[in-house]
Amino acid sequence: MMITYEEAGSGPAVVLLHSSVCDRRMWDGQWKALQESGYRVVRCDFRGFGQTAAPDGPYSPWADVQELLDALGIERAALVGSSFGGRVALQLAALRPDRVGAMVLLCPARPGHEPSAELEALDEQEIGLIESGDLDGAVELNVRTWLGPEADAQARAKVRQMQRHAFDVQLAAEEEFGSIPVEVDLRDAVAPTLVFSGGHDLQDFRHIAAGLPEVLPNAEHREVPWAGHLPSVERPEETAELLVAALNEVWKP
Repeated sequence: MMITYEEAGSGPAVVLLHSSVCDRRMWDGQWKALQESGYRVVRCDFRGFGQTAAPDGPYSPWADVQELLDALGIERAALVGSSFGGRVALQLAALRPDRVGAMVLLCPARPGHEPSAELEALDEQEIGLIESGDLDGAVELNVRTWLGPEADAQARAKVRQMQRHAFDVQLAAEEEFGSIPVEVDLRDAVAPTLVFSGGHDLQDFRHIAAGLPEVLPNAEHREVPWAGHLPSVERPEETAELLVAALNEVWKP
């Protein structure tokens, strides 16, 4: 299965991997800036998000990204991952270090992370709302949880639209399939990496970001004080500048 994607620009390849609250539209505010900075930019929708259909069997998001790289003739790329997209980036970088030249991770999830009681409670609350048929309530829970206090009405409307679409696509599927579990050793993810945390994000993700340089061979952590969990949507122009500067620092193809 080929996941939906867009590509534009020329130069070293940069692949944008979205959060599970969003889809590839979360990168709208950085799309042109990265092209204008001399990169070939690719963004995709994972299965069940955006314009990619829900999975019809067991699948591996990291393998879908690798398949996309193969199809586009990209031997090596920098990966920019947000939240769930960050976890996918880490998996691909650990399993296929030859394909990943650099990473920039925004509030990433981490393979094997044990969720806190706070995160588990949020998950249970979301499931309860969905099972009761209150999709609007589930959407608003995610908007409140994942956007920082400085996110404006436009940012909230954008996340609301993307999250509702994901719920609609996934709940319309005849059968639900999860991703195939994969064990990775993050010490194998040798690509130069910058990890950014949000000052207003949940503690799980702040701890993940701060702790990754202790495991990754070539990583540095920095905090974005104003950010919640989705900086690319909260402050698009500032995040575009952050990504361009970060990529210029770590992506040396």
